[in-house]
Amino acid sequence: MSFLSAIFGTKSPQNDCITVLSPNDFQSQVEGKNVQLIDVRTPNEFKSGHIKGAKNIDFFSGRFNVEFNKLKKDKPVYVYCRSGSRSRQTANKLANMDFKEIYDLKGGILNY
Repeated sequence: MSFLSAIFGTKSPQNDCITVLSPNDFQSQVEGKNVQLIDVRTPNEFKSGHIKGAKNIDFFSGRFNVEFNKLKKDKPVYVYCRSGSRSRQTANKLANMDFKEIYDLKGGILNY
């Protein structure tokens, strides 16, 4: 599939709106700024420590879509989890929900 994409130059909408950021870049873009910063870990993981200003929306929650639909789709959204797996899946879901600018923390909070 990526071979065909390379030949024909087609990208999925997800590739256009998702950017994976290094911990340093992620930190410089969220610290002290008023951004949509979302921690997609469980509430217990969130309580054990999170990035200041983050909102907790549990990836496994039945209210996942409801909570994300409360956010502004035309504003950047920054997502992270423990190691990067749930935030990557979240970024793909958000792209399918028509979010325009999604930033995913590479390696999750373990690398932050």
